Amino acid sequence: MSFEEDDRVVLNDEHSEFDGETGTVTQTMESMFGDVTYTVSFEDGQETGVPENDLEAADEDEDEDEE
Repeated sequence: MSFEEDDRVVLNDEHSEFDGETGTVTQTMESMFGDVTYTVSFEDGQETGVPENDLEAADEDEDEDEE
């Protein structure tokens, strides 16, 4: 599944300080090999160069809980 800017996503990367957190895609970048990576912004910062495999779409219910 690919993501677009402003999509709400959950990061699944045990090596990241944002592992398990929900954030917003702020930028998509495609390498010359056709691989897409993302920049995801969180409340306390951002993670850059995130591969698609480390992201999953956030549940709509999570968005409501945060507001």
